[in-house]
Amino acid sequence: MGFPGTWMTESESVVYRVVPKCACSTIGQIMYYSDHGTFFDGDIHDAMSGMHKWAIEDSQKLIADNVRSHRSYAFTCVRNPYTRILSSFFDKICGIQRNGRRYRGKLVPMVIQKYGIEVGGEDGRGEFDQIRSFRRFLLFARDTIRWKRPMEPDIHWSAMSGHVSTFIVNGGRYDRIFWTEKFNEGMGAVLADIDTPHAVDLETIPRFNESEGHGPKRAHPVEDYFDDLSMHLVYEIYKRDFEVFKYDFENPANKMPVAEIDLDEVHAKLGE
Repeated sequence: MGFPGTWMTESESVVYRVVPKCACSTIGQIMYYSDHGTFFDGDIHDAMSGMHKWAIEDSQKLIADNVRSHRSYAFTCVRNPYTRILSSFFDKICGIQRNGRRYRGKLVPMVIQKYGIEVGGEDGRGEFDQIRSFRRFLLFARDTIRWKRPMEPDIHWSAMSGHVSTFIVNGGRYDRIFWTEKFNEGMGAVLADIDTPHAVDLETIPRFNESEGHGPKRAHPVEDYFDDLSMHLVYEIYKRDFEVFKYDFENPANKMPVAEIDLDEVHAKLGE
């Protein structure tokens, strides 16, 4: 299977396992800048040069050899499951994508038809009952993850632990996993532990939120979207995410982690 979703600087200063909806655009741009002293002009996900990616065939052997021998520092970044699934809904289901179309073509019309959700009209800007539609989307997300119906789960709402685990199962080991909610602290620790061709000043780095503005603004506090049933569904889908990345399942209003991530626990539980 190799190392899907893995990026590496051309200098091989650092290896990163991408987890969708977890600051991956900003992290990718920081990696690019650390090698070249300039940012990639565009969405870093579109870059096909200047960085090694598993999706680029010529990069695969370099990444695999590096990761399996643990030649470079390896890390990833995670996010609170409640805010991550909400972000996926507003960006991918309600939002218009960079190409001016809906995400994945027929996906949104299918979810509208089968689950009765609303998305804010043709441009995603109209008024609609966000809470009701989100809860129905949550049922759809659960169905895709539990039963792979009516489609395979999408990378933007499949569990973070699944993304993180492929790196471990195929022979990799993380040196650090940090939280989006403490981004500067976590990314700063990564940069302090590696040597890069160009120095990175985190205080002046812009945030490359490529999904921002795709969809409607969230109209309510996070906790308002999750009633008892919704919390049950979230736990069913993301139980391991809450456990190994130390987020608070009991309180959707608390986006911050409640304990330190134990890397040995992550490798033991996700390497099975």
